[in-house]
Amino acid sequence: MPRCIGTTSSHSKEPVHQFRLVSSTGRRLAAYGAAAKGNTLLNYFGIGREILDFVVDRSTHKQGRYMPGVPLPIYPPEKLLEMMPDDALLLTWSFAAEILEQQAEYRRRGGKFVVPVPRVEVV
Repeated sequence: MPRCIGTTSSHSKEPVHQFRLVSSTGRRLAAYGAAAKGNTLLNYFGIGREILDFVVDRSTHKQGRYMPGVPLPIYPPEKLLEMMPDDALLLTWSFAAEILEQQAEYRRRGGKFVVPVPRVEVV
């Protein structure tokens, strides 16, 4: 029988619970990447404005819009440096290496990325 998100969700929800706890401590959280798979993750786990402040994406077609299902505004990546959230949830995890390189200045200033897949990692 193939493994699906439903069969592993109780195990998978622990990092989301930790992310909620972090947001309750006053740390500012954002997300990087307005891709469909990231939006699915947000909607599945119920992550929205109560946890994240905003989403950034390089696509000018997505900037100025909102994430479907969770009304989070989408800004250009420069917003990370402007607002300096403590952590950014990486919703485009398959491009992690490229994005981490592009966002070297954000990381140099103390910003961290939370990569949720294949296992939760803070970089």
